[in-house]
Amino acid sequence: MAAANFSAAPSPAHASPHPLANPGYGKRSAPDQLAREATDFAHLPAREAAIAAYVDRLPDGADISVKTLAKHLPYGQCALRTALNTIQRAGHLRRGREHIAGSGSARWVTRTWFSRTPRDDAWWAVFATGDQPKSPQHPTRSRAFILLAALGRSAPSLSLSARDCHDLEPLADRWFAHGATEAEILRALVAGLPAVVHRAAGLVRRRLTDQLPPERPAAPSAPSTPRVLRVLECAKCGTPARPEALPGGECAPCRGEQPPPPATAPLPAAAVHAYATQARAAAAVRTTEGTRT
Repeated sequence: MAAANFSAAPSPAHASPHPLANPGYGKRSAPDQLAREATDFAHLPAREAAIAAYVDRLPDGADISVKTLAKHLPYGQCALRTALNTIQRAGHLRRGREHIAGSGSARWVTRTWFSRTPRDDAWWAVFATGDQPKSPQHPTRSRAFILLAALGRSAPSLSLSARDCHDLEPLADRWFAHGATEAEILRALVAGLPAVVHRAAGLVRRRLTDQLPPERPAAPSAPSTPRVLRVLECAKCGTPARPEALPGGECAPCRGEQPPPPATAPLPAAAVHAYATQARAAAAVRTTEGTRT
C-alpha cells in the first residue's frame, strides 16, 4: 500500500479562498523552520496531520480560528478544537499574546504561532521570552579562520594548513577587533611578497604582528530594536501562565492536575513592625473603652 501523503490538505468544503484575520491577528509562522517535506506530520493521526498540513500552507495572517477552519475543512468545530489541541501537544502550535516594547503602543495582540517543525517545551519557553531559540547547527568557522584558509587563493605561496589557520586565528581576530576589513588584512599579507616563501605560516605571523593597525573608534551604535514581549496561554481555558507551567500548551487544571500552592514570601521587617504597632494600638483602644464602661 502506498504511503499516505500527510502534506496534502483535505479538500475544502467551499471553493472560496481562506480569509485573513483582522490586521495584526491570525497565524504567525515560528522562525527557523526546516524545509517542507511530505512526511512533516506523519507522526500525527491522519485527521490531525491533514489539518496541520492545511494550516501550514496558509499565509501568515490567515484566520485559523476554529469557526473559520470549520467553514473550509470537512470537520466540525468540536473535532477541530480537539485536533488543534493534539497538534499543539505535538509541538506545532502555541497560543498567547504579544507586545512590542518601545513601539509607543500599550496594546497586546492575540497570537497563534505555528511551526511546521515540531518544537519541545524548552524551545517554546525561549521563544516566549522574545529571544530567537537556537536550533542545533554545525560549528561555524570565524571570519579570521575563513580569511586565513582562503589566503592561498590570492597568493599560492601563502597556502596554510588547518593547524596554521587555527594557530594564527587569534592574531587575525585582533585586526578585526581594531576595525580592519578583510580586504585590508589581505593587502597587508600579500603585498610585496618575496620571490620564494620558505615558511608561509611564519611570514603571515610576522606581518599580522608587526603591521597591526591602531584601534579605530567604534562606529555609532544603531538605534535599539524594540523588544518583543510574549505571554503564552493555555490552549483550553486561555489562562496566561509561565511557559514551564504549560507543558504541551495546557495548564495544570486542564491537564487534570492540581496546581502547586503559590509560594509565600516572608514579610519584610518593616511590615512586621507596622502590623505589631497597629495591634498594640488596637489593644490600647479596647482597654481604654473597657475602663470607661
